[in-house]
Amino acid sequence: MSWLFLVIAGCFEVLGVIGMKWAALRKGWKAYILLGFSGLSSFSFLSLAMRGLPMGTAYAVWTGIGTVGGALLGMFLYNEPKEWRRVLFIVMILGSAVGLKLIS
Repeated sequence: MSWLFLVIAGCFEVLGVIGMKWAALRKGWKAYILLGFSGLSSFSFLSLAMRGLPMGTAYAVWTGIGTVGGALLGMFLYNEPKEWRRVLFIVMILGSAVGLKLIS
């Protein structure tokens, strides 16, 4: 169950990245509500995940989900560069997260 909580926390982290981008672009109150809700939800699920996972593993996977999700959203929603080197490093982050899962 801890891994499920961690994935949910990571998804809320990615939603928070969207809220940050919207807040930077539009500065509307809806963006700040999204940012606050997703941040609170992300930390709440991360703390639940840490009840059954080592802190270092949980934090590394959580930040990896946020990093990969943010990078992919940037590429597909905001037309950031899609060059092969970026994709390579995203795959490396994903591989590291899978490796942490396998040894935990």
